[in-house]
Amino acid sequence: MNISQAAQSSGLSAKALRHYESIGLVVPSRAVNGYRNYSPADVEALCFVSHSRACGFATGEVRALLELRDNPDRRSWETKALVSDKLSRLEEQLQTLLGMRATLQTFADSCAGNESPDCAILEKLSGQKA
Repeated sequence: MNISQAAQSSGLSAKALRHYESIGLVVPSRAVNGYRNYSPADVEALCFVSHSRACGFATGEVRALLELRDNPDRRSWETKALVSDKLSRLEEQLQTLLGMRATLQTFADSCAGNESPDCAILEKLSGQKA
């Protein structure tokens, strides 16, 4: 199938397919005329990439997951370790975001939000006491 058909089947854009090809994640065959020719296995790999990216995996992590998927000698602990590491880093990011949210909420709560030029938020961001 051509790139537009593969894009539609995988739920990705043609631009994404070209990008994934350029970095070697999914490399379709080429017809005599030079057009990309996506096999059903290529589309399956693209769907796998799409789902992996939607779970927050970076390109290198997706590459590792694809290698595990395609390795008949893999051990499930290898995949679990990769996912557990990602989950741990995601938890750290979540805690950081929750801290940022709490700080911003404190800032918003401290601001009168009126016509006065005095702004507790700007004072707090400047390191001044509000």
